[in-house]
Amino acid sequence: MKRTKIPVGILGATGTVGQRFVELLTDHPWFEIAVLTASDRSEGKPYGQAALWRLASPLSEIVAAMTVRATRADLPCRVVFSALDASTAREVEPACARQGLFVFSNASAFRMEEDVPLLIPEINAESLALIPIQRERRGWPGALVTNANCSTIALALALAPLERAFGLEKVFVSTMQAVSGAGYPGVPSLDILGNVVPDIPEEAAKMERETRKILGRLEGAVVRPAPFLLSAMTHRVPVEDGHLEAVSVALSRKASAEDVVRAWREFRGPEDVRTLPTSPARPVVYIEAAQRPQPKRDADTERGMATVVGTLKPCGVLDWKFNALGHNTVRGAAGASVQNAELAVAKGLLS
Repeated sequence: MKRTKIPVGILGATGTVGQRFVELLTDHPWFEIAVLTASDRSEGKPYGQAALWRLASPLSEIVAAMTVRATRADLPCRVVFSALDASTAREVEPACARQGLFVFSNASAFRMEEDVPLLIPEINAESLALIPIQRERRGWPGALVTNANCSTIALALALAPLERAFGLEKVFVSTMQAVSGAGYPGVPSLDILGNVVPDIPEEAAKMERETRKILGRLEGAVVRPAPFLLSAMTHRVPVEDGHLEAVSVALSRKASAEDVVRAWREFRGPEDVRTLPTSPARPVVYIEAAQRPQPKRDADTERGMATVVGTLKPCGVLDWKFNALGHNTVRGAAGASVQNAELAVAKGLLS
């Protein structure tokens, strides 16, 4: 039976992540774009004029003709996808939930709130059980679900199979993050061309706390963070799309290289997650070839929705080291929120 499409809105639709939302939701089998919002300077303009379209895929003529609205809570839709910055999201997203809207947010404002799911469906689909608790505590007829930071998602997907198969004791990660992660116009060209900028503000702290929440355990109304130690360092590099991460891990139980690769290759989400429209067939893809993964060659693997891992080697300090790559504006941002919303539909939360 053909599914009636759910009308959705995109908050902050003209920016880098907002445009990814538009791309992924245009012709989506379950959702239909009903409203686009942006800042005051874009209000009242056709989207095609307000948004300087920067993606390789063509902008739909129907979406281009839609009039951009102000970003507020009284919107003619049931679901909103938030590409807002954290300060704006802190005000707007709860207002939307109070109006009865389901908010699927890419913003960091509420990720670490005790009653807010920080969701990667293949890893912690059970965290959607926090929604009834959230609604009761906050008095919301709607709800708020977040996805993690772009670098966190790539890391968590690479770690989840290892944590489940062998346990984790310690993790060190050093990132090489694409400039699209800083939005548009992002990092000035004279700061990034021929350069590497270390210590992206707040990024390492987000990775450290978000990864442990995602890989934690839901106990009643609380997520207990995973107990392993995690240290992160972050760097901005002159790459357009794709965050590459150098990871070292200490495992609770010894594992061979073959064991580790098998854990990655066999990792799948729950059955109802595997069949979601946006879910990748392989959430984690291991590449045998030397000097891979690379952002230019591998960021679009599984339509940008997979973490790609490679260069697995013994680590002289911990147990194993490897590289992990994720597409920061697809799986690391808009694609993650869309997949989260699909899971909520599959669970009957939007019926």
